[in-house]
Amino acid sequence: MVLVLGVSAGAGGAHAMLTHSDQPHLPPIDRCEVPRRPGGGVEESVFEAIRQMNRAAHRRDELISGTAVTCRCPLHADAIRAGVADRGVTIIDEPLAQLRYLRFTGQLPDSGSVILYDLGSSGLTITHADCRTDTILSSKRSTVLGGDGYDTLLRWRLARDGVLTDTTTIRRHREELSDARVVTAIDDDTGDRTVLTRSDLAELCAASIHHSASFVRQIIDETGVRPEAMVLLGGCTRSPSIRAELAELIDLPIIYDPEPEFVSARGAVLLAAERRGGVVRMARLRAGATLVPVTVDRRKLIAAAAVTVALGATIAGLLATDNDATQPEGDRAPTPAEIVAPTPGRFG
Repeated sequence: MVLVLGVSAGAGGAHAMLTHSDQPHLPPIDRCEVPRRPGGGVEESVFEAIRQMNRAAHRRDELISGTAVTCRCPLHADAIRAGVADRGVTIIDEPLAQLRYLRFTGQLPDSGSVILYDLGSSGLTITHADCRTDTILSSKRSTVLGGDGYDTLLRWRLARDGVLTDTTTIRRHREELSDARVVTAIDDDTGDRTVLTRSDLAELCAASIHHSASFVRQIIDETGVRPEAMVLLGGCTRSPSIRAELAELIDLPIIYDPEPEFVSARGAVLLAAERRGGVVRMARLRAGATLVPVTVDRRKLIAAAAVTVALGATIAGLLATDNDATQPEGDRAPTPAEIVAPTPGRFG
């Protein structure tokens, strides 16, 4: 069996998974999470994750035969490519790796399209992708919605009850509420304490989740393509309350992996065994093309918009979004994933 390394890069840091190429769905040989250093580039956490996993392989007296890194934007890809291109590292568009792993595990529909709802610590990325051709129909991102924003709301909630704590502790409490229904927060300086419940967190996140649901509907309406399902990705979707809220708001079947924050890295593992070096980019649907018309209930759409506006007043500018290149260069039809040859560079 071939030992390979899959890494997912994001604004919040990197996740890495070391395993055999035919076992990405099983517990890995080793894995790590490297947070991004404040003020540091996204490539720093990627390089550190690769170093840690290479040391882990060395301790086992094994050699990593392939490494793939997923990126969600060209800026991140270029930064990483400059440091690792001469090491045979493959750089892959993140949605492609996600689709690849979902297909491997039998969770991806054979035809039609899916919404990839990726809610991580640094933001929310929503990608509408065709399952058969691995083509991006539309993609948008908000850097306001995400775990960091939820941590800010949770800190405000604790401060209101007289409990002050640091960012690391706040994040730990939020993550604990994914498994536990109740946690106790303690102010280390004063000894004051308060109880947080899963319902408290759900209430704090409700407005942003409603906004994101409207965001999903907007993408579907823009593409004119009815998705077969919505895939929940990113560490924040571990929260049962967030998953339940989304399932209620979005009338689509939900696909959820038990470790949603590692889906990208697991997909990278599969692709690391298939390719060596270069950049693999996904095709994007040309403007105006449609596959399956969407029937929109205008009354529901107007009602949803009204709810969204009302809830949006609680968090100013919650949807600072950026269209992620919904049109390709020129006017060509979508093609399969493209491989771009690497350029020489130095490992960071």
